[in-house]
Amino acid sequence: MAIQAISSQPAPATAANTGAQNQQATAAAQPASKTQSQSSTTTQTSTPSASYAVTISNAARAAFAEATETSVQTAQEANRGDRQAQRLLVKEQANKLG
Repeated sequence: MAIQAISSQPAPATAANTGAQNQQATAAAQPASKTQSQSSTTTQTSTPSASYAVTISNAARAAFAEATETSVQTAQEANRGDRQAQRLLVKEQANKLG
């Protein structure tokens, strides 16, 4: 399982603030027409999204398949000699009768 570490320091926000401060400083020294063109071309910073990798074991896959199978599948497995399916069918029959 791979989990990316997340720093507690806001590095992208600091860079964005520094860029905004520099832009304001240069905007004060330039005419109003250039200030408008610079503000429309500002760079947007995006925060990285977290990504997670999950692996499911074969035993978990088998348990999920057993839990979600239909009664028809259980009956077919019981007819092929599956002991677990046979016990499950016996329990289902007992629940219907009792």
